[in-house]
Amino acid sequence: MTEDAIRTALSSVSYPGFSRDIVSFGLVRSVSIQGDSVRVEIQVQTRDPKIPDKIFKDCHAALDQLAGGAEKVQISIDVQDPPGSANTPGGVAGKQSIPGVKKIIAVASGKGGVGKSTVSSNLAITLAKQGLKVGLCDCDLYGPSIALMFGVADQQPMADSQERIIPIEAHGIKLMSMGFILGDNSPVIVRGPLATRYTQQFLKEVAWGELDVLILDLPPGTGDIQLTIVQTLALDGAVIVTTPQEVALIDARKAISMFAKVNVRILGIIENMSWFECDQGKRYYLFGENGGRLEAERLGVPLLAEIPIDPETRLRCDQGQPIALAGPAESHVAKAFYKASQSLLVQTKQMEA
Repeated sequence: MTEDAIRTALSSVSYPGFSRDIVSFGLVRSVSIQGDSVRVEIQVQTRDPKIPDKIFKDCHAALDQLAGGAEKVQISIDVQDPPGSANTPGGVAGKQSIPGVKKIIAVASGKGGVGKSTVSSNLAITLAKQGLKVGLCDCDLYGPSIALMFGVADQQPMADSQERIIPIEAHGIKLMSMGFILGDNSPVIVRGPLATRYTQQFLKEVAWGELDVLILDLPPGTGDIQLTIVQTLALDGAVIVTTPQEVALIDARKAISMFAKVNVRILGIIENMSWFECDQGKRYYLFGENGGRLEAERLGVPLLAEIPIDPETRLRCDQGQPIALAGPAESHVAKAFYKASQSLLVQTKQMEA
């Protein structure tokens, strides 16, 4: 029995509600071996008593056989309050708001390649066209695309007198993305703690100013960046993006489960790539039919939009002119995004009532 063997065993223990394990999250503070006994010290930040209980049981399940019995394994879990307090203005217990930002909405998916950034961009634009002050934060450090989609990939943010990052503005939206900091061909090579630091910097050290809505374009999955956001930020809700096929819905359910575990409201589902239309209006359901609708019905949440596969949507994103700029009268895709944003506005107003 070695420390490496113990840490390898602990890497099978996932943080409740996430696919990532407690070792890679950096929660295992120390491992010590004394004779034939082992002691593991773990630190978590949560107000949910079920989380440390689950980690405790799962750690014993992973280590008892390796150590030769439960009596030889001592698991110590230091439970701390998350950053912030119950009195945080505009926030909830343990979570912080962003000064000047009225509503924070996350756009998430369990799987990559479903068009989440396309959805985030167009929702931001349709909300702004309805008179709201909108910001969009690209939280996908490893595959940032918002800078390209808004046609400002060649710009770099400056700092103000308080050393806060000044967001780039395009199409009436305040933007922040790793794409502004790195060149087109520069990869982001960071592990958990540094990724967490970048995420916190983008959210809390950016001069967002007064915003009605800040949209967070999350990376796919349920990793360390998502954990940082849902544990420390007072989200007003989340929009889940999926395609109709079951392989995408399986991962979307994981994202939904993550938000449910931290009491973040699901505002609705947007089904992307719903169909391809040609031959004088005939629809071809390339990825299946009604997957998003059935999932929304199962969860009891709105199906905000069904977005068809549309060459112009792809072309305009590549050109830095998202399809929503065309307006609902010019594009059926823009009309779908406009209706989705209206539904979001209704729900956020209901939360204020």
